[in-house]
Amino acid sequence: MNRHVLTVQEIEGIISREFTDSLVEGKRILVLTPDTTRTCPLPMMIRLLHERIGRTAACVDYMVALGTHTPLSDDAINRLYGITDADRSAAFGGTRFLNHRWDFPDTLTRIGWIEADEIQQLTEGRLNERVPVDINRAVFDYDLIIVLGPVFPHEVVGFSGGAKYLFPGISGGEFLHSFHWLGAVVTCAGTIGIKHTPVREVINRAMQMVDVDVKCLAMVVKNQQELFGLYAGGYEDAWSQAADLSAGIHIVEKDRPFHTVFGVCPPMYDEIWTGGKVMYKLEQVVADGGRLIIFAPHITEVSRTWGPYIEKIGYHVRDYFLEQPERFPDIPRGVLAHSTHVRGVGRMIGGVEHPRIDVIIASAISEERCRNINLGYLDPASVNPDDYKNREDQGILFVEKAGEILHKVKARG
Repeated sequence: MNRHVLTVQEIEGIISREFTDSLVEGKRILVLTPDTTRTCPLPMMIRLLHERIGRTAACVDYMVALGTHTPLSDDAINRLYGITDADRSAAFGGTRFLNHRWDFPDTLTRIGWIEADEIQQLTEGRLNERVPVDINRAVFDYDLIIVLGPVFPHEVVGFSGGAKYLFPGISGGEFLHSFHWLGAVVTCAGTIGIKHTPVREVINRAMQMVDVDVKCLAMVVKNQQELFGLYAGGYEDAWSQAADLSAGIHIVEKDRPFHTVFGVCPPMYDEIWTGGKVMYKLEQVVADGGRLIIFAPHITEVSRTWGPYIEKIGYHVRDYFLEQPERFPDIPRGVLAHSTHVRGVGRMIGGVEHPRIDVIIASAISEERCRNINLGYLDPASVNPDDYKNREDQGILFVEKAGEILHKVKARG
């Protein structure tokens, strides 16, 4: 694919053409951004966007679209956005920097329902239930919402970005758990890197209930910080163009599967809840009966938010939950979805679970805890990543900074 890294001048031009004075003048604007679990040149983009709209808009606030990730401190937000306390008083004077506090009971407001018959149609018969739609009530304090974030293959929705920054980015409640479970029912392999998915259809339906104008700056990033694509416009069109480019940049096809895949988990994933992305992006390139090693010596927690649930149920294949739902009535379905994504595809035969591959984590989580949650264990001190490099001819694949680039086996014609 013949693409080039966008220059600052090109980026400024894209922003200026979309966010004209006539669009932003006098408007109260909320910019939704990713947290620390996404790779993109966010400080540069925040600076350029604010220079364009900050002088004309009535106000410009920023919110980290956390979903259910851990809220960031002010210092962490400063690092994420590349600003200082002095910047908050000067260039960003009057601007608020917010977390989506999904964990506060008064954050969300109900904006409608998707009825059971429509859910059944949108999910192609996989779910049949009436689902409430909740969102952060703060969005209705603004005239314009700008989604500013990267697009990558994603395990729940197909490709991240666009409307996902509202659902689940600044939503919560039963709707969030419902469509995460839908993604699990479809399976990660049946979703990730696929543009049009049942979950994306459900999210787009929920967006019809948001009575605020939503624009998008969708980034396509390569080599961590290089911007190869930037699409501005309506949240559907901009996301769609970015997803097309992402499919060409962020999906690696291999000629054959590997019996051992070694994925290095980057520090931005600091718990299994996010570090599981290594599995999501590499599962399909592991051979049947093979093993995936997630090398994450920095990880000490299963999940700061959902850890007690995961410790209770462990990691299992989808059919483990589908065959015995009565055992898990008190477990949020988003947690069940995460469990199946990390454990991967498998079958239940005679009441016994048979995962397709072994998932082994080399982290600071003890062997006993790993066994209790149904994951394999390696002592990270005993592992030398170099031992797995440059051995593809021996059936061993090494992936540095795993978790964003999807690896698949090339389809046979």
